[in-house]
Amino acid sequence: MMRSLYSGVSGLQNHQIRMDVIGNNIANINTNGFKKGRVNFQDMLSQTMSGAARPTDDLGGVNPKQVGLGMTVASIDTIHTQGSMQTTGVMTDLAIQGNGFFVMNSGAKEFYTRAGAFGLDENGTLINPANGMRVQGWQAETIDGQNFINAAADVNNLVIPVGSKDPAAATSEVELACNLDKRTQDLNEGAGAIESREGTWSIDKSVYDSFGNTHTLRVNFTKIPGVENQWQGQVVVDPDAEINTNTLADVGDVNSTANTFIVEFSNLGVLTGAVDTLGERVETGALQVNIGFDVLAAADEGEGQVRQNLLLNLGDVGSVVNSVTQFAEKSSTKAFRQNGYPMGYLENFKIDQSGQITGVYSNGTNRLLGQVAMASFTNPGGLEKAGESTYVISNNSGDPNISQSGVAGKGKMIAGALEMSNVDLAEQFTDMIITQRGFQANSKTITTSDQMLQELLTLKR
Repeated sequence: MMRSLYSGVSGLQNHQIRMDVIGNNIANINTNGFKKGRVNFQDMLSQTMSGAARPTDDLGGVNPKQVGLGMTVASIDTIHTQGSMQTTGVMTDLAIQGNGFFVMNSGAKEFYTRAGAFGLDENGTLINPANGMRVQGWQAETIDGQNFINAAADVNNLVIPVGSKDPAAATSEVELACNLDKRTQDLNEGAGAIESREGTWSIDKSVYDSFGNTHTLRVNFTKIPGVENQWQGQVVVDPDAEINTNTLADVGDVNSTANTFIVEFSNLGVLTGAVDTLGERVETGALQVNIGFDVLAAADEGEGQVRQNLLLNLGDVGSVVNSVTQFAEKSSTKAFRQNGYPMGYLENFKIDQSGQITGVYSNGTNRLLGQVAMASFTNPGGLEKAGESTYVISNNSGDPNISQSGVAGKGKMIAGALEMSNVDLAEQFTDMIITQRGFQANSKTITTSDQMLQELLTLKR
């Protein structure tokens, strides 16, 4: 009699635990990155009234007789299924599509979370504004002017220095991709030209010195009279300046004393070579003309005369892609790239699907600033909840595998969005009804057992 009472009590207690988990799920229906819980039951010990018997020659076997002593909670699982994405438009909000966790730091302890509502503090550190935990990743390293991520290093705080300066960089290369009209004899049409004279086509391109000052690089191409497929190139820096910048151009290793060179084409209109005034010739690979000029602003500021050098890239021999050509078509003006820029300030930044943070500067440059790290676990269900939508490792979760997005089964990041809770209200309400009925049934077990005991006590009056 008493066994049914205690079985009913265990049913009440454990259905109440299940109701607590359901209530927590529903309470966090709108919690970003929340993962729902699930309660599994199992029966408790059973009292054996008689054991099993083997079959004999005369009789068959007998099954054991056991009375169950109630039930208990087998497990409370955290279900790490994907939640829906909610677009926010906030550039620091991150959501993970797939497996993985963000790595957070608080002092000497690491936490892991799927909630990516991040922001910046006054130092530009990427943090969770709700609790101040710092987002972990790798800051970009600079070698030979190029930024890269060393994902083999330990993770650290990510700093986005909004408003920081990007120093000016002098132009070291200008690439031409224009066409020179093979039909040119006495060119006198100015369509698309910056300056057009008889038999000459001019191209202007802005270049920068190491101070960030802007200079005009002008290249004049003149058809050489009486010679097929040859043009003379003349280079002048700041042609409208009052003071001569002493522009020189040479093709080989010996410095030329003039600012002219000759470009040669085949009958097919592609480059075949370049020659400077000293007779030095280049006929293979990339045709590059060394340009040198004086930076006059440096002398005005008492720095002494500064000589700046850059390469004028005409293209590869035999190529028509991004190269100077000579076809029977109108001459075109195209200096499609130069790599200098003035000083700028970090105005904005963006985060891509791999978690890389790219800074956008006011001078038009983009620079890699860092990358957000991700962690994965062999058994994410073994993580312990630590509050504030965070987890910590446990004895059964395994150690974190911290690496870049997309590595070792990790998902991708979506900027400007947050992952919503994976709680399904329909499922929770259904479980609530089942749990409520289970609780009621167990309470009936107790009341019925009590009535039976009452009947037993009234046998003797």
